[in-house]
Amino acid sequence: MSLVEEIKKKNVPAHIAIIMDGNGRWAKSKGRARIFGHKSALTAVRESIEGCAEVGVEYLTLYAFSTENWNRPQREVNALMTLLVDSIHKELPTLMKNKIRLNAIGDIESLPSKCQRELQSAIDQTSENNHMQLNLALSYSSRWEIIHAVKKIIRDAQDNKINEIEFSEQNFESYLSTSEMPDPELMIRTSGEYRISNFLLWQMAYCELCFVEKLWPDFRKDDLFTAIQNFQGRERRFGKTGAQIKAKANV
Repeated sequence: MSLVEEIKKKNVPAHIAIIMDGNGRWAKSKGRARIFGHKSALTAVRESIEGCAEVGVEYLTLYAFSTENWNRPQREVNALMTLLVDSIHKELPTLMKNKIRLNAIGDIESLPSKCQRELQSAIDQTSENNHMQLNLALSYSSRWEIIHAVKKIIRDAQDNKINEIEFSEQNFESYLSTSEMPDPELMIRTSGEYRISNFLLWQMAYCELCFVEKLWPDFRKDDLFTAIQNFQGRERRFGKTGAQIKAKANV
């Protein structure tokens, strides 16, 4: 039996988030420039998208470019922006064929205008697709997102649109860029690093974390399926006891 056949389809994470780490180290290990690693990582991106679609994941969020990544050498940043445009254009037919809707979260206005145009065009063209949603986190950091949400809350409070007494976690979540999707249930990070690097801090409060030793360009469907199987073997208690969870499952 293959790995994908062993996955329990009724317990697949509705939302998976991935920190795609290790492109530069992968390229360095082969004596090549860092951008070679980024280009070579597209196979891992494609296999992850296809794998999620195969097992019924509804939302996949890829941490593609953080706000901190702007501090990298300008040559690498420019190459990444060019690669982003080329990749969106190249992968659009695949997204349409598999009915995958594209979305973006982050400070999109900080991207070069050409990137913004290509991204918005792809978002518009895939807007009616309903099999899965692919979120690209671009110029994103969770601290930026939270501060951005707080600023909107302050404006709404000044306009008397919100009530301080009634304001809740659910109200706050409505101001986040992920407000129309469930929180991630599984986060995968490659390259053997054990950090979440300013990624979906609010949303990952009860997320299961999976750290993979492989560098991102070597990540394949079977690695994704193994992570999902690992997720399915965990007991998710959300503050309750194991006995309570088992009792509920037996009802």
